[in-house]
Amino acid sequence: MKRFGWILVVLMAVAPAWAAKKVTVQQLKDMLSSMHTAKKTDAEVSTELKQIELTEELTRGTMNSLVEFVPGPLSTEQVYVLEARSAALAPPAADLPTTPAPDAAAQKALLDKATDYASKTYAQLPHLSATKTTIRFQDNIEAVAASSGMESSAKEMRSDSSLVTASQFVHYINSTESPVDSQNGAEKLSTAKDKTPWGQNGQTALQGQGPVLSTVVSEAQATGKLAWLRWENINGKPAGVFSFAVDKKKSHYAVNYCCFPDVDQTGSVRFSGANGAGQPGGSPGASGGAKGNLQTVTSWHNYKATVPYHGEIFIDPDTGIIVRLVTIAEFKNSDVVHQEDQRIDYGPVVVDGKPLVVPVKSVINTEVVPNGDSGAGKYSTRHTLFTAEYKDYAAAK
Repeated sequence: MKRFGWILVVLMAVAPAWAAKKVTVQQLKDMLSSMHTAKKTDAEVSTELKQIELTEELTRGTMNSLVEFVPGPLSTEQVYVLEARSAALAPPAADLPTTPAPDAAAQKALLDKATDYASKTYAQLPHLSATKTTIRFQDNIEAVAASSGMESSAKEMRSDSSLVTASQFVHYINSTESPVDSQNGAEKLSTAKDKTPWGQNGQTALQGQGPVLSTVVSEAQATGKLAWLRWENINGKPAGVFSFAVDKKKSHYAVNYCCFPDVDQTGSVRFSGANGAGQPGGSPGASGGAKGNLQTVTSWHNYKATVPYHGEIFIDPDTGIIVRLVTIAEFKNSDVVHQEDQRIDYGPVVVDGKPLVVPVKSVINTEVVPNGDSGAGKYSTRHTLFTAEYKDYAAAK
């Protein structure tokens, strides 16, 4: 009985102070319409939206149709959060094409066409430059001033009571713009030294390369675990969607997150009893307490791993071009990173008069344990959403 009671205490310690209500896209529409009719304020609508979680993708088209029911910037922000957090989900069934699934031979032909495209066209993309605009949404932190350089202005928000503060919900933090290079369809890591104190500033940085389309398709084919899922409309045109899974032995999916603390304590302490009698360092008549030198040193380190993953590949049936990729990384319960769901959309651009298909948008949904391997029974998690758009593609110089 004592053992069960201790387990219950630990579970209560790590449980969140609130649980999101799961709703469909239609229920979201009904909720917003009802609050609009009731003339709810921007703050009231925002508070309601913070407490729900979508079970289906909120597409950009549907999101735009909700504009008339969103009363202000606070609720608009939360609609964007819902869009990003649902990016890797399937849309409502009513939005899917009713076309029958292709037979086995047609599915194989479509996959062969996509594999050929990934290895012979996408993997041969030239050295390109682009501008990447990244928007960060996060919980448990105050918004960062635009002039801060994403450094010391951020303050982590904590609450040890059952009351939930506004900053504990996912909300807009900042937007950054940076030049990026890619070679053979893979975004290159920046060689510039990053002096931002990631982790210490209450924020996480993704420092890995991310999934490379040609590699993912190759590994998915090698596993033999590709399966037909559905048709889905992407940019107004049906795409064939296949699921896949890659185990750790075949995976090259590398994650690299910065940063998490290591806490070391050095020195010694001597404790005495209430009267000091019979205790180390104690003497008759001495008051209780501790004497000595105990120092705490915190160092910050990256979390790096190669993990198994699964996801979905979206294929244009006419050309074999892959128009979307979803990857869901798989972590162990003991890892300081709990979640990395990523969606990459690919679209056409023209570089030096030549049409190319390149990444145009990505959404990454993460959950980490910011205090790292603290060993404490109670721990907090941090959710961060990164939405990025790429523009101004050009041949790299």
